[in-house]
Amino acid sequence: MKLAATLPDWSGLRERLAGLWARGREGSEHLPIRDWVGGATARPTSVSGFDTALIWVVVCLLAFSLVMVYSASVAMPDSPKFSRYDTSYFLVRQSAFVGVAFVAAVVTLQIPIATWEKWAPWLFATTLALLILTLIPFIGKGVNGARRWIPLGIMNFQPSELCKLAMAMYAASYMVRKMEVKENFIKAVWPMAVSLGVVGVLLLAEPDMGAFMVIAAIALGILFLGGVNGRMFLLSVAVLVGAFVLMIVFSEFRRQRIFAYLDPWNPNYAQGKAYQLTHSLIAFGRGEVFGQGLGNSIEKLHYLPEAHTDFLMAVIGEELGFVTVVLVILAFFWITRRVFVIGRQAIALDRVFAGLMAQGIGIWFGAQSFINMGVNLGVLPTKGLTLPLLSYGGSGVLLNMVALAIVLRVDQENRQLMRGGRA
Repeated sequence: MKLAATLPDWSGLRERLAGLWARGREGSEHLPIRDWVGGATARPTSVSGFDTALIWVVVCLLAFSLVMVYSASVAMPDSPKFSRYDTSYFLVRQSAFVGVAFVAAVVTLQIPIATWEKWAPWLFATTLALLILTLIPFIGKGVNGARRWIPLGIMNFQPSELCKLAMAMYAASYMVRKMEVKENFIKAVWPMAVSLGVVGVLLLAEPDMGAFMVIAAIALGILFLGGVNGRMFLLSVAVLVGAFVLMIVFSEFRRQRIFAYLDPWNPNYAQGKAYQLTHSLIAFGRGEVFGQGLGNSIEKLHYLPEAHTDFLMAVIGEELGFVTVVLVILAFFWITRRVFVIGRQAIALDRVFAGLMAQGIGIWFGAQSFINMGVNLGVLPTKGLTLPLLSYGGSGVLLNMVALAIVLRVDQENRQLMRGGRA
């Protein structure tokens, strides 16, 4: 009798577990997401406020950006091309960009996610109009053979950066609207494929194949996460990969880039298409484990083109070494993972648009940082993509901060719902 009194009430425990299992199965039936997306893995670090860890990592990367942009650009006035600039020219402008981006992020935090869902199609249409304006002579600005910017006086705006955010919103909104017909290729996938095709034509006319690759990854990723039929998804990926292959086959300069990437030390390429890649590899080689010291890069002294933008990672590797490069990679991996967790949490709370949009932003950061780092390290062919939050550029920093502010707003609304408030 004493032993029986000390045993726990297993029958009651079994009843409670059965109830939880039943509720979980009921919830999974009405949530329009894949079965493997659950709420158990998406618990917040705290119940109130913002994700402070995400904020601090972003702040640290922005501060690091100011240091490295200054270090990478301090010698640029020695070149005749930049002789009219002061040594701190790019530092001052990057500081101003960060300040404007911070204000824009604070304003963005005040906008409910429901507002973004309502205006997502219109934002996408506006982005298409801006991409068209970029291609019009006397409106768009060309640099090094590419026409990707619209001059605004104090800065040059790059519509392709806005297009990444607009695609994340539009694709998420599209999947919510088409959820009932997601198994039908014509009704679910074909309209999205046409929209992506229009964006691709406009970006390739600039040309900006790197941005198109990131935007395509965002669109396809959201289609997959939204629950599009697996066979249709694989077909879409195959068509897109085939299109990229044909672009390379029928474009002489793209073929030369691939050949240079495969054999960068070939004398025919080392001083031509592989010039940036070879000097980036030299920079990483000189950096070794702990680097040559902050400010002691040789490759930034007019050997490595675009050292403060596309190839900032190479300067980091040369001056601060392998250890710092690994820390930067881990920081971007952590940001991408955390954004995905926030997105999964929103979906678990039946906020499908917010969740898919956040995950689309996570794909954006993950894909673009992977491509930039891969190019710098010689793992991928050379593409003109900047490193989010770190590379010099007003449009990039501004849209990166706005996108992360939207993710923080998603996180804030998630927390309000979890504590029983009104989002």
